[in-house]
Amino acid sequence: PAQARTQPMPPNASYYPLLVTHIFLGSVALLAACLQVWPWLRRSHLAVHRWSGRVYVTAALSASVCVMIISPMGLFGANQRVANTMLALLWFGTTLAGFRAIRQRRFDDHRQWMLRSFALSFSIVTNRIWTMVCLAAFAPGVFTGALVDEVTINQAVGVASWASWVVNLLIVEWWLHRRRSSHVR
Repeated sequence: PAQARTQPMPPNASYYPLLVTHIFLGSVALLAACLQVWPWLRRSHLAVHRWSGRVYVTAALSASVCVMIISPMGLFGANQRVANTMLALLWFGTTLAGFRAIRQRRFDDHRQWMLRSFALSFSIVTNRIWTMVCLAAFAPGVFTGALVDEVTINQAVGVASWASWVVNLLIVEWWLHRRRSSHVR
């Protein structure tokens, strides 16, 4: 922890164990999610779909709880803290809703909730892209070595934190709405 690039605010002994747990479980969730959204595997090997789904749900619910605990300790200000807390709450909620739907054999609802959950879990990937975009837009001096004030960096990281999951959810909602509309015709 003493050699880490970021330090929690305020310092907290549980931060790094929870962060490492979140990273590990989030990685497991992303790998399991890739199996979940693969149509051929879902159609051809239902047992693998069910097994990897259980792994995904367990990992996603646990990882999101870790984020709920460590988000208030984030380094980049209130904007990032609130964005990550909302992400964790929505990730937990959509995953739980998807799990409950399948337990009640509501297959279409299950699929929709789990697509939302996957979009939220994938936000860690898109966050890297949005962070570069937001830093380039709001704090380009970061890339040239120029001095950039902490408030500007915090806001750029905060905006990227929001965009990383809000845009993903909007895309999934658009896609689900488009599919519903095409079935009505």
